[in-house]
Amino acid sequence: MAYDNICKYLAEEYPSEFFHWLLGEEPRDIQVLKSELSSEPIQADALTLLQSTNQILHLEFQTLPQSEPPLPFRMLDYWVRLHRKYRCPIEQVVIFLKSTTSQMVFTNEFRDTNTWHRYRIIRLWEQDPLPLLANRALLPLATLARSNRPNLLLEQVVAEVDRIEEQGQLRTLAACVDVLAGLRFDKDLIRRFLREEVMEESVTYQDIIQKGVQKGIQRGKQEGVLLIVMRLLTLKLGLLDPGLQQQIEGLSITRLEELSEALLDFETATDLVVWLDH
Repeated sequence: MAYDNICKYLAEEYPSEFFHWLLGEEPRDIQVLKSELSSEPIQADALTLLQSTNQILHLEFQTLPQSEPPLPFRMLDYWVRLHRKYRCPIEQVVIFLKSTTSQMVFTNEFRDTNTWHRYRIIRLWEQDPLPLLANRALLPLATLARSNRPNLLLEQVVAEVDRIEEQGQLRTLAACVDVLAGLRFDKDLIRRFLREEVMEESVTYQDIIQKGVQKGIQRGKQEGVLLIVMRLLTLKLGLLDPGLQQQIEGLSITRLEELSEALLDFETATDLVVWLDH
């Protein structure tokens, strides 16, 4: 779940970069949409709206091809819910992260009787790494791209990360590289490439979490803090039970800020339940 959550974070933090990579657009007026879709809540990985063309980009990140319900049905379900709510063109892209020979990663449609729904598939291990290396927001994904010399590719990714001047962004993207590269490389090798002083300051999730908390609190609104806290909890624990989401939505801004600090120590949803009950 950690790998998918890192990708969700990147897509929400850098929506313009993903639009440019996947659709060739240079968006100026992009909006991140609420990823929960009713009536029975399900949560998409990343939803962004390009307001100038009224077009939605829906991203799903998959570490493993198996899922329940099966991915093709989920993509149809997402499309129907999105179309009902927004009534605009929807581009759906599934990005598979981990190399596999499973035929499931070649399936890009749902068929049943009179229903036929199609979506795009990207297998990262087949992608040219150059466009990913050229975009800082996509550097963590570049570690999983096509290469005959993967160790050299990892070295190139780390070199690009090291060129980032803004220290907060550098540490955050280094943390994301640390996590996603783990799908392909040995952890010791990753740490040999990543500068020691960077990793000392970035314990994988901590920089991402702290950055998100600060953004939410700076907004000074309960809705803003709630949005960030929910995003961080999803990043840390995965998709939450609707009952827990409802409890969190009822918290005061003071309690939400307390939760934003407490969640740094959460390891499972049980830790969240205990915190809410105390």
